[in-house]
Amino acid sequence: MLLKILICLGMGYCFGCFSTAYVIGRANNIDIRQYGSGNAGTTNALRTLGWRAGLLTFLGDAMKAIIPILLVYLVLYTKEPSVKLLALYAGLGVVLGHNFPFWLHFKGGKGIAATAGVMLAFDLRLGLLACAVFCLIVLITRYVSLGSLLISLLFPIWVLVLYTGNIHMLIVSGIFTISAFIKHQSNLKRLISGTENKLGQKVKVK
Repeated sequence: MLLKILICLGMGYCFGCFSTAYVIGRANNIDIRQYGSGNAGTTNALRTLGWRAGLLTFLGDAMKAIIPILLVYLVLYTKEPSVKLLALYAGLGVVLGHNFPFWLHFKGGKGIAATAGVMLAFDLRLGLLACAVFCLIVLITRYVSLGSLLISLLFPIWVLVLYTGNIHMLIVSGIFTISAFIKHQSNLKRLISGTENKLGQKVKVK
C-alpha cells in the first residue's frame, strides 16, 4: 500500500508542478510572481491580467488535479478497495506540486483551485458544493481568501460525514485544510484586522 501511495503522490506532484498562472503570465510577457501577491495562482492572475487569465488559470489548475485522479480511478487502481484514498493522495500530490514546483524554486500558488479540482474529481457533489459556497462568500464579502479558507474546511467535514470511520481518509483530507490555512496565514491576519484586499482592487508590481 505504501508503494501505491508514493506512486500517487509522485504522479500528482508531477502534474501539480505545471504552473498555469506562470505560463499565462509569460505569454503576456510578465512573471506573475513579481506582481500583486507574488503567488502563481488564480486570484493573482485575475487581479493582474484580468478575468480571462483568471478563468484560464483556474481551469488549468483544476484540470491538472482532475486528470491524475481520473487516472487513479480508471487506469491505475480501478479494482483497488482503497481507490478513494489513493485518489486523495494523488490530489494531495497535485496541491504540493502547485504550491512548491521544483522548477520555479518551490515558489508557486496557494493551492485552492487545485484543491477545487481534487474535490470535483473525488466527489462531484462536494466539488459543486464547494464552488457554490466559494462564489456565495466572494459575492457577499468580495474576500477571495475567506471563500478559499471556508471551502477548504468543507473537505474533512464531508469525509467525516460521508466516509464515517475512515480515519486515514479524514487525516489526508484534513491536510488539504491545514495546507490552505498555512498558505493563507497573511490573508488570515489581514481578515482579522480588516485590511485584507477585496476582489477588484488594483495590483502593483511587487
